[in-house]
Order: sequence, then C-alpha cells, then structure tokens
Amino acid sequence: MNKGGQVLSLKTLFFGCSVVKTHGLKRGITIMAPTKSFGFKGFVGAVAGCLLLAGPAAAQPKHGIAMYGEPQLPPDFVSLPYANPEAPKGGSVVFAEGGTFTSLNPYVRKGSVPWQLRFLASESLMGRSYGEPFALYGLLAESIETAEDRSWVEFTLREEARFSDGSPVTVEDVIWSYETLGTVGHPRYVGFWKKIDKIQQTGPRSVRLTFNVEDRELALIAGLRPILKKAQWEGKDFADSGLDDIPITTSPYVISDFDPGKFVTLTRNPDYWGKDVPFRRGTNNFDEIRLDFYLDGSLQFEAFKGGASSSFRESNAEKWETQYDFPAVTNGDIVKSVIPHKRPSGIKGFVMNTRKDKFKDWRVREALIQAFNFKFINTANTGGRQERITSYFSNSVLSMRPGAAEGKVAALLEPYSDQLLPGTIEGYTLPEGSEREVDRRALRSALALFEQAGWSVNDSGQLVDPAGKQFEINVMLKVGATENRLMMDIYANTLRQMGILVNIENKDPAQYKERTQVYDFDMAYYRRGLSLSPGNEQMLYWGSDGIENPGTRNWMGMNSPAAEDMINRLVSSESRDDFLAAARALDRILTAGRYVIPIQTSNISRLAHVKEIKFHEDLPMYGDWIGFLPDVWWYDEN
Repeated sequence: MNKGGQVLSLKTLFFGCSVVKTHGLKRGITIMAPTKSFGFKGFVGAVAGCLLLAGPAAAQPKHGIAMYGEPQLPPDFVSLPYANPEAPKGGSVVFAEGGTFTSLNPYVRKGSVPWQLRFLASESLMGRSYGEPFALYGLLAESIETAEDRSWVEFTLREEARFSDGSPVTVEDVIWSYETLGTVGHPRYVGFWKKIDKIQQTGPRSVRLTFNVEDRELALIAGLRPILKKAQWEGKDFADSGLDDIPITTSPYVISDFDPGKFVTLTRNPDYWGKDVPFRRGTNNFDEIRLDFYLDGSLQFEAFKGGASSSFRESNAEKWETQYDFPAVTNGDIVKSVIPHKRPSGIKGFVMNTRKDKFKDWRVREALIQAFNFKFINTANTGGRQERITSYFSNSVLSMRPGAAEGKVAALLEPYSDQLLPGTIEGYTLPEGSEREVDRRALRSALALFEQAGWSVNDSGQLVDPAGKQFEINVMLKVGATENRLMMDIYANTLRQMGILVNIENKDPAQYKERTQVYDFDMAYYRRGLSLSPGNEQMLYWGSDGIENPGTRNWMGMNSPAAEDMINRLVSSESRDDFLAAARALDRILTAGRYVIPIQTSNISRLAHVKEIKFHEDLPMYGDWIGFLPDVWWYDEN
C-alpha cells in the first residue's frame, strides 16, 4: 500500500482493519468499509477491535517528557535556559571535598565513592532540566514514546551515541545496564527493576520497557538510569568492582588520574560524541575537574582561602557575614554569589533510630525534640541568621499547610486516623525554644513526656526505666564536622541535666558510612535533600523495606503504611492537584513522626568562588543544586 508517498507494509488483517508499520514497529490502522456478507454489526465490532489493536498508535515519539503536561522547551530548543550555548571551553576547576573514597564505581554498594561521579562520569537516555519540577529531554535517546497510561515507555537511541572508547551504544548495552543495575547494583536501582515486566528490543536502535504496576513516574525514571558498556564486564564481577575497573561510559568526562582517598581528576573527552546535542550545548565547559579530599571540614575552608580550590559552599550565614574578609575576597579575586532556589528544605538534623527500643515511643522522641533548644543553639551556631526547618518539604509548594489538614489532604489521611501520631491531622509545630541556654519550660515538658512513656528520675538524678536502667544515647558524628559537634555539645549538656547519659562518637567518613549503612547507631547527623518531584525514591527513603535491608536512606527505621500509601499516590496521580495533596499529606506524616530533631535551613545558597569561573544570569529553579556547578559554569580569564 502507499499512503502519502510512504510505503506501508501489511502486518495483520483483523476483521476489516489492517495494522501497519512504517519503520520498525510504529503501528497504525486502516479501517476497511463493511461488506454485505460482513454486515454493519460486524463492522462496528471490527472498529472496536481495531481501536484496541491500535492503542499504542496514539503514542508518538517526542523530544522530551514531563511528569504532568508537556515539557516547557520546544523540540527545536537550542540549550537549557540556564546554560550559555556560547560559553567558551577550557580551564579547570578544583573542589575541596570532605571525607575520602575507596571506589570509583558509583553503581554498586561496595565502597565509598565520590558522590559527583554518579552525575559527572555517566549519562542516561534522557537528561533532566533543573529549570522545571520534573522534565526530561533526549540525551543518549533521540526520542521517547509512551502509552497514555504510561504502562510502557520506548526509547530510540541516537545513531551517533558513543562510549568514551569510541564504540557505539547499542540496545544490548541498554538492556544489560538495566538488568545488571537492577539485580546486583546499588540498592537505589533495585526497586525500579522490580517494577519492570519486560524489556525488549523493538527496532535497530529502539528499546521498550513494560511495567507491571500502575506508576506514572516510571516512564521518567527509566530515562535516568546510567548506561554502561556491557563488553567491559564480561568475565568480571560487576558488584565487586572498585578502584581496579573504572566503568566505561558515554560521559563528556573520563577519569584520567586518581590517588586512592586523596584526589580524582576528570578530563573532558575531546572526542565526546554529544557536544551538538541541544541538552549538552553550553554544558561541560571545563577541560579538567579535580576533586581533592580532606578529612576535616575546617581544612576544606582553609584550602579554599589559600587558593587550593575554586569554590566553597557556605552553609552558615554567620560565617558568611563575618569570616569572608580575607585578602582574596577584599581584592576581588574571590566573588561571593548568592543563589536563590525554590526547592524543598529537605530534612537536616539528628535522626533517632527507632529500631532501638528506647526510641520506639513517639513521646520519647517528642521529649528529645522539646529538649533541643533551637533558638539558643541557632544563635550560637549561625548568629540566629537562619530559620529552622519546619517540615520535610518546607520552603516549597509541597509543604504541609499550618493548622489542621483540609480538603484532599484530610481525605487522604482520614483512613489512617487510628494509626497516625498526634499532630498529623490536627497540625504539628516545633517548639520555639528560649534565648537562654537552658529552657526550663521545655525541660519540664520533656520530662513529663518521659514520665508518660514510663521513665522517671531516681534519687541520683538519673532518668531510668522501671528496671532502673538509665536512659543512654550514643551519638555518632563525622570527624571534622565542627558545627554539628558544637550543636551536639550544647544539646548533650541539656540532656545530662535531665539525667540522660550521652556519649558522642566521632567516626571517620568510611566508618560513618559503614555504621549508617547497617543502622548501627542510636542518634546520628542526618541530611536528606528533597526535590520538587518526589516519587519512587521516597520509598527508598521512608519505606518499610529499609527497616532491615541495609543501604537505604531510612535511617530512622520508620514503618508507616500511611506514608507508603502517599508515596504510591505521588507516582500514580494523574493531576497536579492530586499530586500536591499526596505530597502535603506525606509531609505531615513525616514531620509528626518525630524521627529527626530538625536544625536550620536556608532558601538561598551562599557560594564563594574564584572570579574566573562564571555562570549564566538565568538561574534554574533548583538553584545551586545537581546540574549547576560545574555543569553549566565556564572558565573566563577576562
């Protein structure tokens, strides 16, 4: 048949309709007129059958995808709006990083890996725009196609896509990457793999994933899995790799040098395949990126002051105002940039491990929150210049609203009303604290809660259980985390006045990771960044699988069917309103769960940097976040 000058091949004949394909497996239909012997009723049935057969035909290959609606950038976009397509290439940038590393494979559980490698040293089928809540554009894939209900997604690879060794990226590499990461890779990849019913090649450069659950986010997550070279790992144990086998990827950067635990150097590949892909224009501009590692946070700052690194993110507003008067700043060699953002605060503070019996009672956790005098501690730490985190999604449209839950949020929470902790539905706020070091009112409130939970102060001034055992907390902090230690020292002094025994353990980064991976702590410093598009990753953060399975982000050991229901609703919502309601309901459950003693936050990033490195005046809504520095910055001596 010939239609519109395009050759069509007959694939299936079904009661008066032909299903046809035009290049591979792109399907369409032709409805044939009813015959006398077939009859009108038969024809109507045939039309219905045709429509069923042609369901996938409604999907069309596109340049991008958004969680809701259409992506903001058109098919012919030139570059990401916060990238400078005219940015010069060249120069180098050095970052002073905390901790150390024992592996250069960020895709497996083994070892400690520089976190940047997940983003700088690999690529995925699609790339994320941080100028939108959740939108992806073609990177290794030239197009994406999905069913209306997003029960499947199909990607078509760019013909020019290459690994850093010059070999082409194939569908076989894609399928191997998904399966390997999902079965023996890092836990962050396993949950997604369990939701795939099948993955299959559908054309010379096309691959389709069909899902086994209703989850509208999966089509997007599928586009963000790292793609690795299958041939590199033949005869090798991928899960056991570390420093000996550096993954071959398609990234603009390759690891060119390293010294275990001390530094990693990434060099821009002059033969990088994707320099003309719109998503890549104006990005990856530095010739060299070096990561230097320091065990002590104060040494990182001193390295920056001494010219050994190119930038420093200052999280403390007081230091920003009082400690940046050194010569390089005053003479203009270092620039102080303030980068606003609209992303959620996330949660940052001291997490309580509810796997431990002492923290299972919410009244104990609330008592410990009451005893944390944030106002005084914040004044001592930041000069009182920063506000407190009020909920996990505070500073964003996703945050819970003050007071009692209303409307859709209340309706979502109501079925769990008998399970939810006080404050979840009716509203929960953190204590204000006092300007005095010891807030007597808060201590009385805290001790009353302890008594309700079965604890009492004995004649020796110790807080004990009915068996006479003293309440004891072992707090784990990283070596060199001076601000966290300052806060904990003040807090520990208060707890001791209540009769609580407090032990503070300082662990090097490797030990800290090892202990937190298996949840071997009472209380620890905890930080979890959250995005404007929470979804499946929330189950890794708060899901019950993390109670026993090592390596998740559920350090608190929470087990909440209500929270898991809200997460499922996040990924299955078909409207923005339903999504917002689920996020705000989840925020209430997390905050009223009283798992973390929250500390300060900020809706700006304070970034000091050498004058030679620049960024575009149009900032992404995520601000100084993943995908910003060094991704869209450039070097300019002038």
